[in-house]
Amino acid sequence: MTPEPELDRLLTAVLAQVQADDPRLAEIVRSAVTHLHAFVREVRPTEEEWLRGLDFLVRTGRTCTPTRNEFILLSDMLGLTSAVDEVNHAGPPEATPSSVEGPFHSPAPARPLGAWIADGPERERAEPMVVHGRVTDCAGTPLAGATVDVWQADDAGHYDTQDAAQPDGNLRALLTTDSDGRYWFRSVLPSSYPVPTDGPVGGLLSALGRHPMRPAHIHLRVEAAGHRPVTTHVFVAGDPYLDSDAAFAVKDALVVTPRPGTDGRRWELDGSYLDFAFDVRLVEL
Repeated sequence: MTPEPELDRLLTAVLAQVQADDPRLAEIVRSAVTHLHAFVREVRPTEEEWLRGLDFLVRTGRTCTPTRNEFILLSDMLGLTSAVDEVNHAGPPEATPSSVEGPFHSPAPARPLGAWIADGPERERAEPMVVHGRVTDCAGTPLAGATVDVWQADDAGHYDTQDAAQPDGNLRALLTTDSDGRYWFRSVLPSSYPVPTDGPVGGLLSALGRHPMRPAHIHLRVEAAGHRPVTTHVFVAGDPYLDSDAAFAVKDALVVTPRPGTDGRRWELDGSYLDFAFDVRLVEL
């Protein structure tokens, strides 16, 4: 067994080579090296285990495409994305909590308020809903001209980038709030879904005995001049995976109960629909 003094000498030598001009870069690298060396001391991986770990990272990189980032998925599944989110977005309790972006964001088409964002086959088979709310500051003052970037999966749990039956930009929208800070759009109720399991991250989840499911949700990224942007989820109350989200992203304030709609004329909807209300409060810079 390697004597501990030799491991101490090795760590000291590596840290001495960190001489970056950027002090923050030096701090991050020194901390990462220290923690990784501590991991080796604690776990004492075999050479075969270490090479298998490196191969896992190589395969993770090779799985990435312009529409799929396997490293973001890995970060999400290890709870690291949520941890980074927590240390970066502390704010007053009145502010809307942030949540992870996830691996499925892509540029959304600009749409007018009230637009139907469901343009694929889900429009005919899924339960319709209206999503609406106001964007304000933490004191409740409406923020006109705020941008609301929306993306979601369909009723089968698929995003447009995963499903050839959906047109590009389906279930996505870039909206602008009106003079009262209001936004609204028409869509379909999303379902819970598994994260992609055909890559190395899926293999890791299986090996760990973990399920890959995410509870039903809608993604929002909201920005307004003079305010801190927020990227968040809105989760559907009652989903069976709320307490075991594979991405560890659920927060109580982000869970919304869809109500049976009672004012279809207001929202230009015929027949039954769900009313999904969610206000966003931004922190002033």
